[in-house]
Amino acid sequence: MSLKHSYTLIAPFYDAFIARATHQARANSLAALPIRPGRVLLAGVGTGLDLPHLPAHHHYVGLDLTHAMLRRTRPRSGHVDFVPVQGNAQGLPFADASFDCAVLHLILAVVPEPTKCLAEIARVLKPGGQVLVFDKFLRRGQPARLRRLINPLVRRVATRLDVVFEDLLAAAPGLRVEIDQPALAGGWFRLICLRKS
Repeated sequence: MSLKHSYTLIAPFYDAFIARATHQARANSLAALPIRPGRVLLAGVGTGLDLPHLPAHHHYVGLDLTHAMLRRTRPRSGHVDFVPVQGNAQGLPFADASFDCAVLHLILAVVPEPTKCLAEIARVLKPGGQVLVFDKFLRRGQPARLRRLINPLVRRVATRLDVVFEDLLAAAPGLRVEIDQPALAGGWFRLICLRKS
């Protein structure tokens, strides 16, 4: 089953499983958005669960792979300047250095090739730009046997359980870590802030 097909099927139920559990972590991550107005990419915007937390002074572009997800962003976007775009986060349809900030909430562990996704984010980000990441990552050398065991099945339907953030970062050398802190599930989910040099 393709990622596009599975998330089209998941879209009607997504919020019921994710919204409450991730509400505070999303708010904490988005509190780090710049004060100065700019252009912000919400890569993998999904159903728009980040939208209620966004300050109104930025221009937001929300990208998602499926129309079914994007359709659900509209009721949440009334208070901000928001444009939904259907597209692939592994091959962004935007020019180089066209965003001041990018938000990657629960997308790097979803896409089949997260290194491509992070490299694309680095490409479209302006020098000095910021990336806010909220997702689940293994640490290098962490056994996590159960996660690794069920990963081949789960990754075909919804998400990967074996992504090591430090390996992704090595593929995007222009990005450096400013903040890396635990968010949920004993530190499996992390809040990370990156800066483009």
